[in-house]
Amino acid sequence: MGKVQAITERVYQASPERVYEALADYTTVRPRLLPAQYSEYEVRAGGTGAGTQVHWKLQATEKRVRDCLFTVTEPGSLTLVETDANSSMVITWKVSAAGPGAARVVVEAGWQGAGGIGGFFERTFAPKGLNRIHGAVLDRLADEVARA
Repeated sequence: MGKVQAITERVYQASPERVYEALADYTTVRPRLLPAQYSEYEVRAGGTGAGTQVHWKLQATEKRVRDCLFTVTEPGSLTLVETDANSSMVITWKVSAAGPGAARVVVEAGWQGAGGIGGFFERTFAPKGLNRIHGAVLDRLADEVARA
């Protein structure tokens, strides 16, 4: 088994606090950010930042659908960590300053992948697919923070 990682980032013309506030709002903002690969999105506890529990199904490929139940923590300033109860997946959203009036978001997803030849293909192709999905979320985030 090998670690699989996907990292995606974007820079926004908005304050880091505004960007973080949008990402931490799992009740109102997050549903607007999700592309078609997400379904059955539901906030089960909390709704803003730490303590939130959120469920969704993620259609990673045509044949592969992950049933996800994430619990959110905030281990540091402007950082959200989503830990899946149904797998080893952990998604970390880090917001930082990127110059005057600008913010950088780095989203890093990682999990323990399969071994053998299947694991090789997972480590090769899964990050590209997840980067596309997270890229779509981050693109929609640009529209969201521009509204403020």
